[in-house]
Amino acid sequence: WHGREPGGLVGYVSSGVSVHRLKQVHSGRVLAASAAHNDPWPEADGLVSDAGGQSLWVAGADCTPVLIADPESGSVAACHAGWRGVAAGILTTAISQLEASGCRREQLLVALGPAVSGPNYQVERSTSEQLGPIDDLQAAGALLDDPQEGRDRLDIRRAAHWQLLQFGLRTEQISICPLCTVAEPELFHSWRRDQVKAVQWSGIVSQNADTPR
Repeated sequence: WHGREPGGLVGYVSSGVSVHRLKQVHSGRVLAASAAHNDPWPEADGLVSDAGGQSLWVAGADCTPVLIADPESGSVAACHAGWRGVAAGILTTAISQLEASGCRREQLLVALGPAVSGPNYQVERSTSEQLGPIDDLQAAGALLDDPQEGRDRLDIRRAAHWQLLQFGLRTEQISICPLCTVAEPELFHSWRRDQVKAVQWSGIVSQNADTPR
């Protein structure tokens, strides 16, 4: 799998589907998948399916890959969610776009993929404050104590989980991968650990192209 791009991975996921990806820029921008179908890839960090048979891909090297699906309609979304994306509301934007296409919020399933864990991610307090009220984030396990004054340890997956709950999703709709990209060198690339530009891809496919919507 090492070094493979979505075009080389999609066949292992599903056959006969199109590939959609982005030039990720740590933003809150979410596009319809049909707007991201060839190189040069548009700048954004989230994709929402607008047809069947689309494979949506996001890359991560410490940020959280987030995959969202509506099992009832077959619609899906994929987001690259670092702290900037979560602060910008990328996940709520993606969900709102799914709802605009007819999905129901209470039907959605969300997977938060491997990312840097709280113990391995030091941030400034000013960063934490952009994600939400400090007390709420601490209570959610998204912020851990740091011995250095003015710093926190941030678990970005927990911050995303907290934000999704505030948006009306239920705990049972959200799955959190427990693995840390920094702590698992045999499994994951990590920019914070290695300072090397390498990523792992996460993908999800909207309902089969031959299935009526």
